[in-house]
Amino acid sequence: MANNNMGKTKRSTDELINTAIAQQNDWMENRRNFARRFLKTLNIFARPNPKKETEESINPVLNDNHKRRTGLAAYWFPILCAIVVVLIAVWVAFFHKSTQTVVVIPPVAEPSIQAVVETPIPTFDIVRIEPEGNIVVAGRWLANNSISIVINGEIVATERTDKNGEFVYSPNRKFNAGNYTISLIGVEGSVKSEENVFVYISEHGYKNSVSLLMTTDGSTLLQAPTMLADGDLVVSKIDYLDTGRIVVTGDSLPRLRVSLSLNDKYLGFARVSDHKHFGLGADVGTLETGKDYKLTVKLHDGDGRTIAEINHEFKMPEMTGDDDTYYTVRKGDCLWIIARNFLRRGVLFSIIAERNDIKNPDLIFPKQLLQIPTDSSK
Repeated sequence: MANNNMGKTKRSTDELINTAIAQQNDWMENRRNFARRFLKTLNIFARPNPKKETEESINPVLNDNHKRRTGLAAYWFPILCAIVVVLIAVWVAFFHKSTQTVVVIPPVAEPSIQAVVETPIPTFDIVRIEPEGNIVVAGRWLANNSISIVINGEIVATERTDKNGEFVYSPNRKFNAGNYTISLIGVEGSVKSEENVFVYISEHGYKNSVSLLMTTDGSTLLQAPTMLADGDLVVSKIDYLDTGRIVVTGDSLPRLRVSLSLNDKYLGFARVSDHKHFGLGADVGTLETGKDYKLTVKLHDGDGRTIAEINHEFKMPEMTGDDDTYYTVRKGDCLWIIARNFLRRGVLFSIIAERNDIKNPDLIFPKQLLQIPTDSSK
């Protein structure tokens, strides 16, 4: 019983193995046949079949029908490929919905170039001397900010600008006669004005007073004297040197200009010092003894208009032959200016210092009498 069962089991296993081998061989044979047919089909497009050409040449009549029957079949593969391409194109064009991925890039702000805003400089609009002797100052700076008014180096008041940046300083106190220099300081950042205003209050009242805006390019008249009193323009001395040079000294309103003319021929100008003194030298050549001459000194405001004039007519006297002249030092003088007026060049101040035994050329005193060696300019 046991032996029979084992034999049957062995036979069944052999049959299964043989069947599997047979099926595998059939599958391999089918695969080889399919590959052979596929390569044969491709070979149709690569080169002609000589065997078929021989058969067709032997039996052209018999193979004519066969050619017509197999012509389409010979090109089945490229036709199939063309159909597939057409179908794909139709599907893409009419049925396929593209799902495009939209990438949202957050906006990046462009770098902005910020202009460097400089703090404005405080400026003057008006500086006026009132009939009562007080001073009115008006100007502008940053809106709604504090600005200080500085007179002769000291802060005298701090005002507040309005929404337009404008301010007004108008004290009730009366200012004494004299010179005043006014400037402005913006409190925020301590911004100082580039321009200063020079004010001269005359002893004769506001009509003889002057207000000048001082800039790097010169001065601009803010308030001109409406009337000049005696003493506002004075010629104190006229020196004619044997070198053919004339020197005029005098007094006038500070920081205004005086000009000199001889017989209506313009010779030059000088600016009056803060101490009201001026000196002006010019070459006039040889003046003839006994001949009449007219010397004109004019005072000009900041706009160049003539506001005062002195005419000095004289007959040229005979020269004494003295080589030297004398000059009395006034407040604000220096040897450089004195040498420029008398000796034509300021660098010759050392000659004056040597003649007068001055050890320190920077130290001279008002009312000091100086001997000017005019022969040294020859």
